[in-house]
Amino acid sequence: MSDRHDHIHELTSVERWIDDRANRMLRDAPHGGARARLVEFLVFGAKQSWACVFGAAMLIVIVAARLWYPDDLWLARNDALVIAAIVIQVVMIATKLETGRELWVIVLFHVVGTGMEVFKTGVGSWEYDGGGILHIGAVPLYTGFMYAAVGSYMVRVYRLFDLRFNRYPKRWITAVIAIGIYVNFFSQHFIFDVRWVLLAAVLIVYARTIMHFRVFRGVHRMPLIVAFLLVAFFIWIAENIGTVTGAWLYPNQTDGWQLVPITKLVSWFLLMIISVVLVTWVYPPRPVRRPAPVPAPIP
Repeated sequence: MSDRHDHIHELTSVERWIDDRANRMLRDAPHGGARARLVEFLVFGAKQSWACVFGAAMLIVIVAARLWYPDDLWLARNDALVIAAIVIQVVMIATKLETGRELWVIVLFHVVGTGMEVFKTGVGSWEYDGGGILHIGAVPLYTGFMYAAVGSYMVRVYRLFDLRFNRYPKRWITAVIAIGIYVNFFSQHFIFDVRWVLLAAVLIVYARTIMHFRVFRGVHRMPLIVAFLLVAFFIWIAENIGTVTGAWLYPNQTDGWQLVPITKLVSWFLLMIISVVLVTWVYPPRPVRRPAPVPAPIP
């Protein structure tokens, strides 16, 4: 079976339908030159947008609720956001935009993220607008879906781009680092903060790992650490959008909004490691395909 057929098999039925029509539309696209590179770039953007659909829907709902949801409505804004998040998730599954296997990853992200949120709000790292009954402590339950959105993106990118890796580290090593990162999110408030040690460990362990990803016709390569940093950067942008609407605030924003500190990129970079490790225990990292050997000619 061809590489493309293997990739198609991993898509949902909706994605296979979209992929089929997209390939029909682009079958006459050039194979080289500037136009071919433009096609690859546009397909890359389309796939990234498709991978972000859960997170984008959540962000739109959060911003819309902050801008237009009435403060005096009988259903509290935070509770409405929880219901909206559940509806988005149900629609994603019902319309086959996500698979049941991916749902388990998303639920795991939800649990891990909510646990951290409950602790972090308790120690004053950030705060949410109050109101409603669907919350744990000071944490509205919709916040777990924001972490779930990261999980959704990770597993969808894995499928859509047919991700494969050269020199991926042993999963038990990455799991140890991820556990250390998660524990440090809590322990730094009681003992010393070892994030820089953990960051160094990540850079050492993943330094040689190259990610291969399929766009349209081409398979491209990128150091995995660069991919982590890019995703962390875009999450930081989403954080700025969320805080400017007042959905949540950091201590330096309570007297007036300002950019989320750029140092938060380190936190999100480390959180990416937890995210990747969670995904790889459900979707084990696959090696790069090697071309089949050419048979020697018969004398």
